[in-house]
Amino acid sequence: MSSPRPRRSPSARRPKQVKADGTPDWLVPHRLFAGNRPSNTVLLDALTPAALGKLVALYEHSVFTQGAIWQIDSFDQWGVELGKALAQQIIPQLESATEPKLEHDSSTNALIRRYRELKGSA
Repeated sequence: MSSPRPRRSPSARRPKQVKADGTPDWLVPHRLFAGNRPSNTVLLDALTPAALGKLVALYEHSVFTQGAIWQIDSFDQWGVELGKALAQQIIPQLESATEPKLEHDSSTNALIRRYRELKGSA
């Protein structure tokens, strides 16, 4: 199952927000994120060694190809750090014993609900 719908502006990081986090001025440009970028999600019934290998290969190929086409550094550390920060906002909603209040874009909300349903938390 994949979702090509982009995340909307709630995930955007503006200079004012980044500075409010205590980020030094020289680092601010690396921590900005415009939001509204497409993403894909794959949900599996079981994570087997073969499935994991296929997922890693798919991911690496996708990231490399996009970077080559767009002439960007696909493996930049700043993007990795941003992904970790965004994940920290979502992880508690994935793991919550009760139904969490979801205030993301509709695609992210649907993915969280589907994950919880598959996990048996919903």
